[in-house]
Amino acid sequence: MLSGVLAGCSGGQTQQQAGGKEPAQQSSGGAGGKATVQFWHSLGGKNGDYLNAMIKRFNETHDKIEVVGTFQGSYDETVTKLQQAVAAGTAPDVTMLERAYVQMFADSDVLEDMTPYMKKSGLSADDFTPGLMGHSTFDKKLVSSPFNRSTPILHINKTPLDEKGLSVPKTWDELKKVANALVVKENGEYKRYGFTMPYDTWYPIAMISQTKGKFFNDAQTSIGFGNGEGVKVFSFLKDLQSTGALYYPPAQDSGNIVNQMFSGGKVAMMYQSTGVIGSLLDTVKFDYVTAFMPMDQVYATPTGGANVALMADSKNKEAAWEFIRWTMTDPQGGLQFVLDSGYLPFTKKMVESQQIKDLWAKRPNRKVAYDQLQYATDTNKNVAWSQVMQEFFKAMQAIMYDNKSIDASLDTFKKETERILKK
Repeated sequence: MLSGVLAGCSGGQTQQQAGGKEPAQQSSGGAGGKATVQFWHSLGGKNGDYLNAMIKRFNETHDKIEVVGTFQGSYDETVTKLQQAVAAGTAPDVTMLERAYVQMFADSDVLEDMTPYMKKSGLSADDFTPGLMGHSTFDKKLVSSPFNRSTPILHINKTPLDEKGLSVPKTWDELKKVANALVVKENGEYKRYGFTMPYDTWYPIAMISQTKGKFFNDAQTSIGFGNGEGVKVFSFLKDLQSTGALYYPPAQDSGNIVNQMFSGGKVAMMYQSTGVIGSLLDTVKFDYVTAFMPMDQVYATPTGGANVALMADSKNKEAAWEFIRWTMTDPQGGLQFVLDSGYLPFTKKMVESQQIKDLWAKRPNRKVAYDQLQYATDTNKNVAWSQVMQEFFKAMQAIMYDNKSIDASLDTFKKETERILKK
């Protein structure tokens, strides 16, 4: 079932990733009798450095366990490699899974129920940050826990806004006005765009939710938004694109492209993950602030990023659980990773910690995504998400790159989604 369900799973919903190495071989024992825990992840670049530092801290404080972290590429590439490894019996002990993919693996019974491990460690699902648990429990089994979790937020170069006396936009109408006002065009060339976002399903899904639409309907038989909401979202984006108010990047490496344009002052505002705040703070030279994604009818945001899961076939479950538990509870574990990276604090104790309080007081940008969690939605939750996502990407390509009819593109997407959901 797993190979069939995941066959269409090679899409592009990623944040920026970088470099890596080939998977380490599965091993149950290390040097000196240590238990070796293989951990597959999808973080490259600066966030990969922060994760590797966390793993190193774990290994230095555990003399009977060694965690081997292996970068497997993007979230989608990790899923593809994991499905192959499960079939071959070479899966890791612990894996990072982009939260929308958890249900597929849970449905195939390859993820361990962590509830007994949580109870034995004096933990429960109530210990996690509200708004981040929508992709953790299936069939009453806790099969994944939040780790590098994020929401999209609005990143702003406030310097040009201040120069023009503009306020940070809170609504779509204000976003349109401000983005157009910030465009700089000289001799037919755009020197600065008003607004940008990576090529990703995340951002249109957020905007659909802001119109009060849902990605899937409640019966899980079709999409949960009509052409009215869909046309409103994409017409808004195409109108901005036509004036230079929106720079819509090439599909390949779009996250890095928009990050560099924003850091270089070539675009004034950006929808992007909260997970890039740490790296942006190291590079920008202007007054950088963050804000909620502007609202249409309501504020709404999907959550994103990844969870960690314990694989059911692991031969080192106790050692693997110790690593997961440590990331949840030790200040040198997940908390330090969150402080370094910009991802959300994923337990209530982290939120209440003095380190997070001090960070938010010093850098209020970092608190925006946490505050926005009160408007979190999980509208793309379905076991067929990976296949539907590919169809949504086709609609986005047709509309944003090929200037095809919005209505016709969304009609095709709806029909293909209904076909997939009937399987």
